[in-house]
Amino acid sequence: MDKTFKIFMDFDRTISTIDVGDELFREFGNKELTNKIIGDLLEDKISSRDCWTQLCENAGSVNKNKWDKFIDKVEIEPSFHLFVRYCEEHSCDLFILSDGFDYYIEKVLERHKINHLRFFSNNLSITQEGFLIPSFPYFDADCRSSANCKRRHIIENSSENDYTVFIGDGNSDKDPIEYVDFIFAKDDLLKYCEKQRITYYPFKNFNDVIIRLNELNSKKNLKKRHQAVLKRREAYLME
Repeated sequence: MDKTFKIFMDFDRTISTIDVGDELFREFGNKELTNKIIGDLLEDKISSRDCWTQLCENAGSVNKNKWDKFIDKVEIEPSFHLFVRYCEEHSCDLFILSDGFDYYIEKVLERHKINHLRFFSNNLSITQEGFLIPSFPYFDADCRSSANCKRRHIIENSSENDYTVFIGDGNSDKDPIEYVDFIFAKDDLLKYCEKQRITYYPFKNFNDVIIRLNELNSKKNLKKRHQAVLKRREAYLME
């Protein structure tokens, strides 16, 4: 691949076929209260960090074996393996940026034999009594929609010479897409891009992304998104 693409992507419902974090708390916590807490986040009444903290408290003491068995059933998008190979063959750096937890991401990636992939997420541990302890190593108060500030990872892992790409689907992706040149969106993120009149490429699976990346690479004068260039430049100066 002639151009240098840095690819950043969401995990839940982008790589995985379900929103693992949300479904875990619906399964092991009070479902009605879980839905209310998630609804408060989506309506911007609380931050993502507050949301996760409340969900962990709501879950109380969980059965770790049942918790792990739930995670063991999580499937990934079938075309993702092909996309990983594509990125490796074309020297595209790939980063997973998740507002979920390392606890289940590590298990899912390992089970599908792609645990060599780099990811940044929130942390979760389970005590002997089954209580969930979240922590947020990449928290930034300015990133309300994600307790793991995805914008930070984009800035720290790209340069002005790179073409930056983001692939996502939901609420935690609203902030980071302002800092990338090319956006692949579906579901809630697609609706957000439409509403905000942000240029994006719709996708259903990673085959769609591969086709579009090949098209972008073939262009002689590929232009970066002007607003994203300005946003990144401003962020680089603040680092």
